Amino acid sequence: MHPRRRRRGTRRLWTAAMAALALPLTMLGTGTTPAQAAALQCSVDYKTNDWGSGFTADLTITNRGTDTIDGWTLTYSYSGNQKLSNGWNGTWSQSGSAITVRDAGYNGKIAANAAVSTGAQFTYSGTNTAPTNFAINGTTCAGAHQPPVTVLTSPTAGAVYTQGTAVPLAATAAAADNATISKVEFYDDTTLLGTDTSAPYTLSASALAVGSHSLVAKAYDSLGASAASTPVGITVASGPAVVASPTQLGVQQGKSGTFAVKLSSQPSSNVTVTTARASGNSGLSVTGGASLTFTPSNWNTAQNVTVTADSSGTGAASFESTATGFTKATVTVTELAASKAYDARFLDLYGKITNPANGYFSPDGVPYHSVETLIVEAPDQGHETTSEAYSYLLWLQAMYGKVSGDWSKFNSAWALMEKYMIPTHADQPTNSFYNASKPATYAPELDTPNEYPAKLDTSVSVGSDPIAGELKSTYGTDDVYGMHWLQDVDNVYGYGDTPGGTCEGGPTAKGPSYINTFQRGAQESVWETVPQPTCDAFKYGGSNGYLDLFTGDSSYAKQWKYTDAPDADARAVQAAYWADVWAKQQGKGSDVSATVGKAAKMGDYLRYAMYDKYFKKIGNCVGPSTCAAGTGKDASHYLLSWYYAWGGATDTSAGWAWRIGSSHVHGGYQNPLAAYALSSYADLEPKSATGTSDWAKSLQRQLEFYQWLQSSEGAIAGGATNSWAGRYATPPSGTSTFYGMYYDQQPVYHDPPSNQWFGFQAWSMERVAEYYQQTGNATAKAILDKWVKWALSKTTINPDGTYQIPSTLQWSGQPDTWNASSPGSNSGLHVTVADYTNDVGVAAAYAKTLTYYGAKSGDANAKSTAKALLDGMWNNYQDSLGIAVPETRADYNRFDDSVYVPSGFSGKMPNGDAVNSSSTFISLRSFYKNDPAWSKIEAYLKGGAAPSFTYHRFWAQADIAMAMGSYAELLE
Repeated sequence: MHPRRRRRGTRRLWTAAMAALALPLTMLGTGTTPAQAAALQCSVDYKTNDWGSGFTADLTITNRGTDTIDGWTLTYSYSGNQKLSNGWNGTWSQSGSAITVRDAGYNGKIAANAAVSTGAQFTYSGTNTAPTNFAINGTTCAGAHQPPVTVLTSPTAGAVYTQGTAVPLAATAAAADNATISKVEFYDDTTLLGTDTSAPYTLSASALAVGSHSLVAKAYDSLGASAASTPVGITVASGPAVVASPTQLGVQQGKSGTFAVKLSSQPSSNVTVTTARASGNSGLSVTGGASLTFTPSNWNTAQNVTVTADSSGTGAASFESTATGFTKATVTVTELAASKAYDARFLDLYGKITNPANGYFSPDGVPYHSVETLIVEAPDQGHETTSEAYSYLLWLQAMYGKVSGDWSKFNSAWALMEKYMIPTHADQPTNSFYNASKPATYAPELDTPNEYPAKLDTSVSVGSDPIAGELKSTYGTDDVYGMHWLQDVDNVYGYGDTPGGTCEGGPTAKGPSYINTFQRGAQESVWETVPQPTCDAFKYGGSNGYLDLFTGDSSYAKQWKYTDAPDADARAVQAAYWADVWAKQQGKGSDVSATVGKAAKMGDYLRYAMYDKYFKKIGNCVGPSTCAAGTGKDASHYLLSWYYAWGGATDTSAGWAWRIGSSHVHGGYQNPLAAYALSSYADLEPKSATGTSDWAKSLQRQLEFYQWLQSSEGAIAGGATNSWAGRYATPPSGTSTFYGMYYDQQPVYHDPPSNQWFGFQAWSMERVAEYYQQTGNATAKAILDKWVKWALSKTTINPDGTYQIPSTLQWSGQPDTWNASSPGSNSGLHVTVADYTNDVGVAAAYAKTLTYYGAKSGDANAKSTAKALLDGMWNNYQDSLGIAVPETRADYNRFDDSVYVPSGFSGKMPNGDAVNSSSTFISLRSFYKNDPAWSKIEAYLKGGAAPSFTYHRFWAQADIAMAMGSYAELLE
């Protein structure tokens, strides 16, 4: 996946307490003697996906020189009969065996040590020898040195060991380009366990703590390259245990399935393990392996237990494998309808995701952003998490309830979210001082980080908050019931802002810790952020904590502050809707009713996302002082904006708190299914006086918003803002409007542009498709008819089942100014697909969209393409942890990016990393240098090839599993 196609570049937190002096940019002119351009140096990395009669080629061009390559032409030749079919990320042509690729314009410049990617599809017969004669602009390029291939061969994934028992680690490693292997390191997550310098590469680890462990082998070669293995998850038990794998199994009616059983430690004499159904569906029974004998010599060799389903009935049963002196193992087996092969896939992947040994969850059960730790996108480390991940966990467990009939896991997931991601009263202690008539003090948003800190301006009028009193009278509290968006699950940074705990508890605090990042303008990327605590007690950072990086106040108060990501809260409501629908179909509505009631409450508070940031009137809002303050619902745009936020003083004697909405609205954040549920579905209608009517208006407004943003081709454009540039500036003349809000093709963040990721299209249209499938709404159908036709025209299913879907989108023009009674055709708004991807998470969301749309509309192409995408990833991209594909991360050259810190600021991170004007992304995150994958980054920063990673993101794995379940429900 190309780095500028990351899922979400940023989240914005604009606290009302942010203020300060706006520092000017100083432009320095220098007179220098023009330097002679350095000779062009380059390398080309060539990879293929070959199915025998054709293949796709992915080429990464890296600039190894010191000067920027401004415009490039790549040439090379094949030795066989390869014939070009089509290409992307460049203009491809062929003459005989010679291939020429010219840059696509947008990727024509390659900075020093940076890389760009291009690719194409070919047909051939006979042999398919890889070319070696690459040249850029006529200069021959070196082939990139390939890193070693490293495989952790022991232990096996899912193995369980008794505490104190030696865990045998072993790895194979092979070097390329005549290099030799110099050493292999073994890691437990990011902790180095030991090193072996000669083959066979082994290590005995006997001091692993009780719990789950992610083990990695990392090989180094004599040319300085290195590569880590795929992680292998194991569990260390406190005592001898029976081990069963998998722990989740789906068996279709009339068929059988097996799970494997063994022991965690060597017994002194023979041990008999007996397996029987302990509870649940009586249509499932053990038909093989009910009694298994393990000896001191074969205790670690798995033996199978067979479970057979009868010809009728569905539902889950628990099977227990027991032995004297050993902790029992429990396996949940679910009987599925005879036709439900895709439900069986759901349970298979669900089992991998929820297996503690696979590393998707923390010891507290919190879902990580990814299994892998070295990953930078919106979270800047893989073992952070987001409210998005919690919402996907809810949705995953709702689907599990549909398939299994067990709703306890859905309820537990909501309780987990409530415990760790919704701030408690102790986390937001001074809301009682909030004055709804003066919600916040105005501060402008500025374009770039080096224009910060920003200055508070008390002279700018702000509107009144019309829902605070209503919410308090309804729920009897001043506290806000919404998720904060970002969490440092393992407290890697060390702030220790643990939910319900001590403000800035420090590096020794246990459990998840709230953190914040983005605060400084639309151009601030994740590479330019300064992580900071949600509760700033001035213990870390500078003399005023981190506050004066963002605000330039005359004095500072210790304070707490949270930001809600509305799309995540809306997804939680969406999950609750489906849980309620599916539980009722099973006659188990009462099992989830209490949790569904909490979702309705969350939806009530989610209305804060419908308001202008400073509660100013919606429409033609230009000039911070001239744009009128709102006096009620006239400050509501009734859409799901980029965030809402709230905060206050930690000191109760200080007596202040604040709340803000957001003026920026993105098409990808809308959720008409949630709006429908909160306005028209009795179990989810909010208790407040105006909550239901607000969501009814929001539903209509969201559908209009999609119509307004739909390009001539069918894709949905960026969004709109009520505050141009975040400071109520004057937009360019002729900018079109939606109820007076100005069209913004890249709302909120610009690095990378927020409108270019196809995933936002798939996510958002999937919600429209669910709403359409449930209601048959004609407007939703019309939007989907056009979008699906466009998306299908840009989708390729290869003969081997692999696929290519859109990735990066580019936009031109703008929509017609909205006229609700006579919508325009948007003939001047256009989209093109810049490049393509086989990203599995996005493909799953896209397949779900096609599934819901196809099921309701009957569109045969949509249904068959949904199946092809699901089958393609299932048959081609599975591994021991789930379903994933490699990604080349050329953006990782930004680890050395400077992070703007004003020259007068000097402070420290909790681990001692300096925060000053010399700070860089990596200098603020020195912990990354201990990550087993760091050497890949280090080599890249020294001029090596762009590194490749295979990531297992929680949201993506959950989305794939749910796509299988949705297909089973609607089309199988």
